[in-house]
Amino acid sequence: MPAFATSRSAALLRRCLVWDNHACMPLRPHDPSFLPQLQRLRDLGVNVVMLNVGFGEQGIEEHVRMLGCFREWLDRHGEEFRLIRSGSDIEAARRAGQLAVGFDIEGMNALADQPSLVRLYAELGVRWMLVAYNRNNRAGGGCHDEDSGLTPFGRQVLAEMAAVGMLVCCTHTGRKTVLDVMHSHPDPVIFSHSNPRAVHEHARNIDDELIRVCAARGGVIGINGIGIFLGNNDASSAAYVRHVDHVVQLVGIDHVGLGLDYVFDQHELDDYVTRMRHTFPPGVGYERGIRMVAPEQLPEVVDALLSRGYRDADVEKVLGLNWLRVARQVWKDF
Repeated sequence: MPAFATSRSAALLRRCLVWDNHACMPLRPHDPSFLPQLQRLRDLGVNVVMLNVGFGEQGIEEHVRMLGCFREWLDRHGEEFRLIRSGSDIEAARRAGQLAVGFDIEGMNALADQPSLVRLYAELGVRWMLVAYNRNNRAGGGCHDEDSGLTPFGRQVLAEMAAVGMLVCCTHTGRKTVLDVMHSHPDPVIFSHSNPRAVHEHARNIDDELIRVCAARGGVIGINGIGIFLGNNDASSAAYVRHVDHVVQLVGIDHVGLGLDYVFDQHELDDYVTRMRHTFPPGVGYERGIRMVAPEQLPEVVDALLSRGYRDADVEKVLGLNWLRVARQVWKDF
């Protein structure tokens, strides 16, 4: 535990379920060399993490290859890590001192034109999927594009996700599409790693109306730790907690969680924003050297929440219980 953790925050992190709903390992299917860095999360007392297996324009092959890579590595390191095959694996992993790992997909290009692939991905361990990643796809609109709303194909996919018990996520998704999803999907919908625009104006952040609609449907907003979304590339714990607190003051303690969006390979992140610069609108801050809230800052984040007067029970909800609640509502295997 980092030296700056108070005894109270350290005790909370040891006692509570700690769930980071989005983390990014390098997407190189023949190179699992970064995966031992998951030990960082386990050492900090994180109990559950969702690892991204693909995003944006990547297709079926890229996603399946990464799922194969990650699953094989987890199977070989079963003493420390456990693939979430059912909801019961979360508590079983805690008892065994393991880090429970599930997967997520950012955007529906992973399906091509085949909604039935939702079931396959769910069986392989994918627990939530975005509608769109920044740009429009055949399912709906992205937050950096001319959003025309949820398409008939997107509605087919959402119906399949409801049937298999996969959470729908609207991070990176265009506003009109988000509202279409919120008003039509039968289950709670999440923003796995989105920040409030009222705290920092950015096209990737979400406005208060979307936060209210999400909460009214029983959803959770996961606050991400990317500096340009927190504000002015500030990845301090104080900046992170300002976003958490805004959501709490707006819709209550039951609708906010952790979605750090920590990229374990900074060089890969830098290369991506350089290579994909043409896909981003001007003036949104995507450049090399983006700062991120590191997992090691979690004790400091807890200290900051406590200093604002949050009760231990409130912090427990932010750290993981809110994610557990929506998982129990949506996943079919609890």
